[in-house]
Amino acid sequence: MKRIAALALALSLAAPVARAQEEDERGLSLMERGAQLFMEGILREMEPAIEEFQGFADDIGPALRQFAQEMGPKLGELLDEVEDWSAYEAPEMLPNGDIIIRRKPNHPMTPPETPTEPAPQIEL
Repeated sequence: MKRIAALALALSLAAPVARAQEEDERGLSLMERGAQLFMEGILREMEPAIEEFQGFADDIGPALRQFAQEMGPKLGELLDEVEDWSAYEAPEMLPNGDIIIRRKPNHPMTPPETPTEPAPQIEL
């Protein structure tokens, strides 16, 4: 009698799992269909924000293109000059408009490949 009760209990617990793994008419399991419905709901909710962002991108596109044309070459030169960006802190703008980039304290520096010459001295 205990065996029959245990078998009946096991079958009743396995039935919902088997039904959850059944495929619907499109070949998706219930879990896959639920995930698909979840993603469709998120996309429906985000659609207005995506459209607003598209309008914003259209508005600033010409300004970004002009910035890239004017500043691109100078930024390229700056990128060529600095070998290790991890040695520097984030840029900081001073009240007078100057932008400074400080070297991080206690950052191990690698010596330059070519020795630098001392600055010429002026006799007074």
